[in-house]
Amino acid sequence: MGEWLLFYAFSLVAILASALVIGQRNPMYSVLLLVASFGASAGLYVQLDAPFVAVTQIIVYAGAVMVLFLYVVMLLNQPREDASEWDRTHPLRRPGLARLGAILAALLVVELGWALVRSGTLGAFTGDTSSLASVRTIGQVMFSDYVFAFEATSVLILAALVGGVYLAHREGSR
Repeated sequence: MGEWLLFYAFSLVAILASALVIGQRNPMYSVLLLVASFGASAGLYVQLDAPFVAVTQIIVYAGAVMVLFLYVVMLLNQPREDASEWDRTHPLRRPGLARLGAILAALLVVELGWALVRSGTLGAFTGDTSSLASVRTIGQVMFSDYVFAFEATSVLILAALVGGVYLAHREGSR
């Protein structure tokens, strides 16, 4: 019974913190809430008997990536988000881009549904976890059995990077 309680507690913290990240007007609070979301995700990984992934989550995301985000937020020195910059003439406010975003979101939902149907379970790992104890074994499985998911994730991160560069680009800074 205690495992279910921990699962629901970590899940609730992850969901609430993730929802509050986008709802905050102060970017510093968003960064701290994102760290809380990463910590709750690491707790969920520990419950799934994946301590390597949990530690990697803490070191890479809550450590390195969040330090980078915090550095950017402090470098920009924006105390609040200013919505007046996003007027109707902004290039990202075009209806075509909104439709493209909706199509990409629908494709993501279809892909997730396909992955769940294909796996046959909702994330329950029934294999032997002792064989996944070493980093070498994890790397071999990730780059052989799950190479498509790994490459799809890398393309998603690349798209986020290009989008971040586009949004950070200012028209007068050429």
